[in-house]
Amino acid sequence: MVAAFSTISRTGIPFPKSEYELRQRKVFEAMARAELDALMVTALGHLRYLTGYDGRGVYFAPFPLILVPGRVPTYVVREYEVQAVCANSCIDEIVPYTQEHDFANVCANVLKSYGLQRRRIGLELGCWNLAPADVNALQAQLPDLTIVDATRVVASVAAVKSKLELEVMRDAMAMTDLAIRTFQEALRDGITEVEMGATIEAEVRKAGGEVRPNYTLVFGDRTKLPHGGAMDHPIRKNEPAMAEIGAAKHGYIAGLVRSAVLGQHPETESIHDLAVEALEAAVAAIKPGLTAAAVDAASRGVIERSGRLQVFRHRTGYQSGIHWSERGSLSLEPGVDDLLQVDMTLHMPIILFSESGYLFGSSEHVVVTEHGVEILSHTPHTLYRA
Repeated sequence: MVAAFSTISRTGIPFPKSEYELRQRKVFEAMARAELDALMVTALGHLRYLTGYDGRGVYFAPFPLILVPGRVPTYVVREYEVQAVCANSCIDEIVPYTQEHDFANVCANVLKSYGLQRRRIGLELGCWNLAPADVNALQAQLPDLTIVDATRVVASVAAVKSKLELEVMRDAMAMTDLAIRTFQEALRDGITEVEMGATIEAEVRKAGGEVRPNYTLVFGDRTKLPHGGAMDHPIRKNEPAMAEIGAAKHGYIAGLVRSAVLGQHPETESIHDLAVEALEAAVAAIKPGLTAAAVDAASRGVIERSGRLQVFRHRTGYQSGIHWSERGSLSLEPGVDDLLQVDMTLHMPIILFSESGYLFGSSEHVVVTEHGVEILSHTPHTLYRA
């Protein structure tokens, strides 16, 4: 049974409903190109992109948004969360389920009511928040259903930002720049990572922003740890420090990597010089119509010409926007033939491994423009020396 909850006040939707309707229309167009009769969206970032709801209640079982051409979107959600979903999303048609084991049966009933039990349905098989057990349970309910991998359908639309989204990304980056400046200005002998993190968060909150949780902040030998969180560890003279921080607005995160040295540290300074050269090559290469692989090749070529092939152990970058990064989004790596388009936003963290294992580097967050890029950050990507 489909219930309408349009009378609930929509207190938590950051954009006008027309913005979400435009996004949904573009997804319907992408569905037509993929020859899908329906799409079940389950990735949290994609749900937030299409509805406004941030997914904080989605830990029990998926909350699929069912998109069918010619029908209004239908949201299948846990009954406990119905009022929250209504208040914080643009969706009027909501179907509740109560227990986890009800999920597949309720979804199947919705699809059957729309005459889709023998049609081609797209599922985001390569994204977070959809378990194999969910897929198997749905298929058991509808054995004649044709399930198609639609991992890239919403991601391909969300890659290109609207004017409203770009404004939000710029606002988020202003807070990220503040976080980075605080990191640089507060760096001194004896300050711990925890103390630094508290200082950064306080300054950003004071300015009305928020920092994405679980950011990277590491000093000294702890810069050898990928994605290291802040601990009660002090920095000393002649040690390195690195931060990868993203401030957020409406779920849109503008990430940035910046590195510093307190005094001198030749090993990390050397690897940082190479990272900056590779980063600048990638930024210079970007233009509409170029493949993602070609941008990766620009940065990777710098590394290869240096002869230090083992220092680069990941991709050049990725599509950014809602959430830090969603599985299935555009990736700047070898072999990816997706074409860059105007108003795509990309984060390119070039973090390299030194000879003894330090991770050190820099990044830029950019918007693809008609003639190249707009760099969102106003903090230089060169090494900061304290």
